[in-house]
Amino acid sequence: MTEKINLMEYTGHIANMLPKGILLNTNADKFNSMVIGWGNIGTTWNMSTFVAYVRENRYTKGCIDKTGEFSVSIPIDAPDPDINKICGWKSGRDIDKVNEAGLTVCEPVALNTPGIKEYPLTLECRVLHKCEIDLSQLPEEIREKMYPQDVEGTYPMANRDTHTVYTAQIVEAYIIK
Repeated sequence: MTEKINLMEYTGHIANMLPKGILLNTNADKFNSMVIGWGNIGTTWNMSTFVAYVRENRYTKGCIDKTGEFSVSIPIDAPDPDINKICGWKSGRDIDKVNEAGLTVCEPVALNTPGIKEYPLTLECRVLHKCEIDLSQLPEEIREKMYPQDVEGTYPMANRDTHTVYTAQIVEAYIIK
């Protein structure tokens, strides 16, 4: 069961939770959740949008590119450290995160990517635009810190892979009950 929300009443909460780790979910060949700490919620092209940053080497990137959508799951209180450890440090290429992290997948309302009951504040998002970050356009201190060229792309934190920036329309916003 879901309860539709007024998204504007939750934007501050979403922005506050982002650096603590929320879940970006995909549903291509199988359901997958990845912890994200970067993102933006706002208005683009007169629409409510969520902007997600996904590194080139991530399993999640291929899933978004295949389906053109994702959902975002945000905890109401604090993120669960066990969920964030599994979904943030392990790849969906190698494991079933639903079973490994004990996630409860809930039916989506408008698109095909479910939300997670444990992180009940849910945004269903349809990609409108994507672009790859051009490292040459970033200040040197950001390039060195966030994109160290001596760190393999499979490392889950800062590594040499650039991000694809996905601007997505928030099609539905609700809380899973």
